[in-house]
This record gives sequence, C-alpha cells and structure tokens, in this order.
Amino acid sequence: MAKTKAAQAVTEHELLLREASKIVEALGKTLAPFCEVVLHDLTRPDHAIVRIENSLSNRQVGDAATELGLARISDPGMPDQIVNYINKLPDGRPLKSTSIGLRDSEGKFIAAICLNFDIGFFGDVVTYIQEFTRATPMTLDITEFADTGGRPTLEDQVRQFAAKRNVQPRALSAAQRHELIAELKQAGMLELRGALSRVATLLGVSRTTLYHYVD
Repeated sequence: MAKTKAAQAVTEHELLLREASKIVEALGKTLAPFCEVVLHDLTRPDHAIVRIENSLSNRQVGDAATELGLARISDPGMPDQIVNYINKLPDGRPLKSTSIGLRDSEGKFIAAICLNFDIGFFGDVVTYIQEFTRATPMTLDITEFADTGGRPTLEDQVRQFAAKRNVQPRALSAAQRHELIAELKQAGMLELRGALSRVATLLGVSRTTLYHYVD
C-alpha cells in the first residue's frame, strides 16, 4: 500500500510539472523578450529550476530555488499567488514579479511558476518618448495653428456616433452604419476627399458596402 501511494505521488508530481512546463513555454513566447518565466520544482530546492524562458537573470535549468521558493517549501500557509511585487536583477534593473505556487492533492507546495517583468526597459521607453515629444514655444511673434478650426474631423464624427451607442465603430450594426452614413451625408462630410475610404477603414468594411448605404 505504501509503495502504491508513493508511486501515485511521483506520478502526480511529474504530471503537474509536465503541464506547468507547457504554461511556462507559452507564457515565455507570448511575453518575450520583456518577461522571464521560470518553473521551479520545490521538491528539489538545490536544483529547483526545471524550465526557464527569456532568462533575464542569466539563470539556467538546474539552478537553486530563490528565497521565496524556499519560503514556500517551509511554510505551506503562504498564499498561492503573490502578485506584482518589486524585485530586481543582479545588475540592479527593476523587475515586477509574480509567483504562483502549485500544490499537490494533499495541499503541499511542490512547484511554482514565476514571472519577472523588466520594467526598467519600459521606464527607458517612457523617457525616450518624453524627450521626443518635448517642445518649446515659438519665440517669433506669430501664432500658428495646425487644427481644423475647432470643427470635428470625419474620423471624430464616426467615433462620436459610435460612442453615443456604447460601441466601437467596427461593432456598429448594419442599421447603425446606414444611419451614420445618412448623418455624414447631411453634414456634407462625404464630400471630403477620400471620405468613403476613410469611413470604411474605421468601420472595417469595404467601400463598396458603403456605396450601398449612400444610394
């Protein structure tokens, strides 16, 4: 009986790691290259890492468990999910991390999936964007405007029409598209250059479809 129970435990353990490995692989591919995804086998703390995708930390399969992993091993009362906590890479770059503990049928932690997002990269991107969009006032005594004089554009009209109906432009029904075209025609907006093509792009339909509404 004891031997059978042990065999079942091994099978359950292997099954959980096998299925968790699929999740780690898929997450790694989806979130590459900004997120390191790691699968830990908490029954082998000295060689806990059994799969790692996008290794930002330069760790590899066979490396030891982290302090959080060791804490899960020693304390079954830890929460299953620890989400969006601050972490950092060995070189000091900031991470946003999430740890998901996986338990066996007896409630014991035997594995964990960890996600480590390199938020330092996104901080750099924000800095670049801020610098790129920085502008200074013109020193000449000239006032220049590059707008439409306060008049809504054709695209504005379409988006406002859809927003009043609590949908995106592409989600408008055929009847609503017919109503929209009637409004644009009445407002003279369809006389603008390329009007039907622009509206068709926003609605996700062909220009031929809109011709039927105009007729």
